[in-house]
Amino acid sequence: MKHNAIVAGVGMVKFAKPGASESYDSMAADAARKALADAGLDYAAMEQVYAGYVYGDSTCGQKAMYRVGMTGVPIVNVNNNCSTGSTALFLARQAVESGAADCVLAVGFEQMRPGALGSVWNDRPTPFDDFDAITDELAAEVDVPFALKYFGGAGLSHMKKYGTKLSAFARIRAKASRHAANNPLALMREVLSEEDVLRSPALWPGVMTRLMACPPTCGAAAAVVVSPGYARRRGLRKGVAIAAQAMTTDTPITFEARDMMQLVGYDMARTCANQVYSAAGIGPEDIKVVELHDCFVHNELISYEALGLCPEGGAEQFVSDGDNTYGGRVVTNPSGGLLSKGHPLGATGLAQCFELTHQLRGTAGARQVPGVKVALQHNLGLGGACVVTLYQA
Repeated sequence: MKHNAIVAGVGMVKFAKPGASESYDSMAADAARKALADAGLDYAAMEQVYAGYVYGDSTCGQKAMYRVGMTGVPIVNVNNNCSTGSTALFLARQAVESGAADCVLAVGFEQMRPGALGSVWNDRPTPFDDFDAITDELAAEVDVPFALKYFGGAGLSHMKKYGTKLSAFARIRAKASRHAANNPLALMREVLSEEDVLRSPALWPGVMTRLMACPPTCGAAAAVVVSPGYARRRGLRKGVAIAAQAMTTDTPITFEARDMMQLVGYDMARTCANQVYSAAGIGPEDIKVVELHDCFVHNELISYEALGLCPEGGAEQFVSDGDNTYGGRVVTNPSGGLLSKGHPLGATGLAQCFELTHQLRGTAGARQVPGVKVALQHNLGLGGACVVTLYQA
């Protein structure tokens, strides 16, 4: 019989703009210490560590964790683009549920540079060569950085298919700002109106304004994952379990569909979510709170449909009805999401875990969603990998 892994402790540092943060090893060590303190455990109790980051040299995980302790524990460095933090959590959960370990630390961190994402290794093929070939075919008319073109193109695809208006994307960004206003760990806490978002400088006229994209951010987050037996023996809190979790990667439809929505992982996310719903024996109608991957407002909107929170083509109505916020059907990104909280790539998945753990404990303060028993997490990395996690109180 499978025994669901327990999230015994979580920690997070406030995210910051590039150049305004501490170094990656300092942030990661701080987040790890906070998670250990939250769990009531010493670093010496950790049997494995999974350290996630995207931009950094090999063994940055060791550099960061040596600040916490040098116990000889196995430390595995993880890189899965923007889903890196959730991939570290996936491996930690898998180690615990398989019986390979009883107590594991997952930590994610990123020290980013200002500006748009770009390739570091320019003397060899990039993981995005195939993605770029499709993008050049479908969105050749615009000259913007690749991530903006990918996700803006996905939003434009939805607009063409379903008549979705730019105002729907602006409402999502305004919603994110209202949520972030209640999150002391969010980078951007200024409340924005729909008009503020629409008036911000156009990055892609008619498709994207500057406020519709998440900012480059530095930060760290961590989680301690334990077995139920270990929690019982050590007298640890057992209030939040990982009820189901799945990871998917691309299938041929990513490229064969000739659709920017598919290129950014629509089908990958839908398949991943369906695997989780099936494993947990629940449906999207049972979800009251979700932290989803809103690197751009466009991805939040199409993810509503991919995760089954609304019907295909129904996302604009879902937003218009206020079903994505407090008082509606499901509160999406109560933390403020990547759009307001920030998106330090390696830390994002574990920051989502931090938020949902507090939601399920009932300790989210002004952000608390009432009556939460299950919570869904969606973390996407292009290239590609999607991790969907269902937590249960």
